[in-house]
Amino acid sequence: MRFADIIGHDALKARLRAQIDAGRVSHAQLFTGDAGYGSLPLALAYVQYLFCPHRHDGDSCGECPSCQQIEALAHPDLHFVYPVNKREKKAGEVVISDMFIDKWRAIWQRNSGIFSAEEWYSDLDLGKTMKGLISAKESEEIIRKLQFKSYSSEYKAMIIWLPEAMNQEAANKILKILEEPWEKTLFILVSEQPELLLQTITSRTQEVTVGRIDVATLQGVAMREGKAQDVAHNIARLAGGSMLELRELLRGATDESRALSFELFTRLMRLSYNDKHLELFEWADDIAALTREGQRQFFLHAVRLLRESYMLHAGLGAISYLWGEERDFCVKFAPFIGNQNIEILVEEIERAMLQIQQNGSPRIVFTHFALAVSKQINRLK
Repeated sequence: MRFADIIGHDALKARLRAQIDAGRVSHAQLFTGDAGYGSLPLALAYVQYLFCPHRHDGDSCGECPSCQQIEALAHPDLHFVYPVNKREKKAGEVVISDMFIDKWRAIWQRNSGIFSAEEWYSDLDLGKTMKGLISAKESEEIIRKLQFKSYSSEYKAMIIWLPEAMNQEAANKILKILEEPWEKTLFILVSEQPELLLQTITSRTQEVTVGRIDVATLQGVAMREGKAQDVAHNIARLAGGSMLELRELLRGATDESRALSFELFTRLMRLSYNDKHLELFEWADDIAALTREGQRQFFLHAVRLLRESYMLHAGLGAISYLWGEERDFCVKFAPFIGNQNIEILVEEIERAMLQIQQNGSPRIVFTHFALAVSKQINRLK
């Protein structure tokens, strides 16, 4: 993965290159940003540039053995950790990342390194109730692997994807190595939710914020896929800086996850408006049955749709990021989202998200959430 393969982020790529060229490589870095922004492939391109002995013109050569091995995710001095799990585990069985390296390489090659946690968990066939974890055993493996000398490169590198999936025991085990790593050892943590990390972890890392991909770049991608300029521009705006969203829009339809989130959102708002409290309990049961990642996706879509509805209410529809059935619904729904309730509704979402992340009972959390939303929607009736 060369810097040239990374979509957008020209200024950030230049800054990362400059750091390596100047010999200022921070031993522990925290890349933060939505999966669709490309933070994971950017981390790999950074490592490839660092490892490449023949880099030139601001990029790795892409042809030497080191670059070829990194492209195949098979470099002996580059290690990956990512959340894993499996159904029907034997008693006492511990699963670690290396057990799923073939699946990891497959999903990476299929999506050029840009994929969501939900897609990964689907490839692991975790079903609706399980989620991926980074265990204490995994932390022990990290320490074991990195204590050896590098095999063929000057550096050893460890990329940890979604470090927020570490439990406290796992996080505590790598604290010391993050603070005092072996010489020429690089940690890159790639996080979508850095606020969930232990403060003792974040304080030991240098943050690299990976923002949205600019509209012009996404428009160029859409045009290369055969879209006319005006259509490509609209699709790029609607993607909200995310390659994952752009892919869905280019396919001409939303994926199952987004469609389900939209259905749950509209049903919640209609039941809230009509004071259908018994049906709200049924709604809570339905969303409680989803996977944790599915529940998180609902919350993210709900915040987005509330924001867009508020923009429509405020007369700012010209800069709205809505189309199709989402726009049709939000235009009608906008009168019920205003200054009196928008902040409270977002706070309710944030509170419910936190409770779910802290393993609160989904049925209780979503029942309380639904009733709280109903109260706020009725404020503007």
